[in-house]
Amino acid sequence: MIDVLSADALKIKPGNRILVQAGSGMPMLQAKVRYIEPSAFTKVSALGVEEQRVNIIGDFLNAPASLGDAYRSDVQIVVWQNSDVLKVPLSALFRCDQAWCVFGIRQGKAEQRSISIGHRGSFEAEVQHGLQPKELVILHPNEQIRTGTLVQSL
Repeated sequence: MIDVLSADALKIKPGNRILVQAGSGMPMLQAKVRYIEPSAFTKVSALGVEEQRVNIIGDFLNAPASLGDAYRSDVQIVVWQNSDVLKVPLSALFRCDQAWCVFGIRQGKAEQRSISIGHRGSFEAEVQHGLQPKELVILHPNEQIRTGTLVQSL
């Protein structure tokens, strides 16, 4: 059983793949979501914040016989995957009007680009429109960067 934030539980479906790291040196274990409990419960986080959480129940596909009850493990539930996707680091994104933007680099100068993003993870976002593969973007842009600002790529 895995408890997840209720906002994250909305993205999870029965049959989603679960990756379980049960301990250092152990191989990644595979599981599959069987059931998403219909009601949430309140849990206080380590920082003292009350969170609404939902239990996800999964079934191991390749559990070793030595795995017991109440083991601490790191778990990832795969809600979407695609091996052929253009993505940018979240640190390159910023809001401009009602859109997402990045600063690309064209001929040594910054160029603000409006982009459409799709799925987002903890560190990267899928780019649906507005960038081409291999285009460079500026990470952590600040208020000093504007279209036309001279930049040097590293």
